[in-house]
Amino acid sequence: MKTRTQRLLTIRKIIEGEAISNQDDLLKKLVQEGFELTQATLSRDLKFLQAGKRPDKKKGYVYILPGNMQVSFPPQVSQNGNGSFPLNGFVSMDFAHHMAVIRTLPGYANSIAYMIDELDAFEILGSIAGDDTILLIPREGVSRDDVKNVLAVLFPLE
Repeated sequence: MKTRTQRLLTIRKIIEGEAISNQDDLLKKLVQEGFELTQATLSRDLKFLQAGKRPDKKKGYVYILPGNMQVSFPPQVSQNGNGSFPLNGFVSMDFAHHMAVIRTLPGYANSIAYMIDELDAFEILGSIAGDDTILLIPREGVSRDDVKNVLAVLFPLE
């Protein structure tokens, strides 16, 4: 039996990957993925994920998640030297068991942790920042690749 976390991650991937206009379509996609759930459960999951709807030219309105919305970066961190990532100061990231440790240049950890928290990504439960280190705590059932994919919008990981 698949877990709630797996179901929430799958809902997120479906909504991010295609234009879904109603719960019936989403429920059918989840059944195809091997989940057994009711419309009421799906409704609670969408509420938990803070899913909303936005206008779409083809389908009327489609689901969108808070993590898909544009993050507004403060001007002082809006661009690094090459313009490809919104944050500079990132040095490396490594995993220990279920948690990630992000190394930064001295003095950058708090601002980077703040921007990670502002993403409001479901995959990340929370972060704790020091001067040059961030402890990142993913949710249960979230893979390392899921965490890397979420953070790839802020800084290079490879």
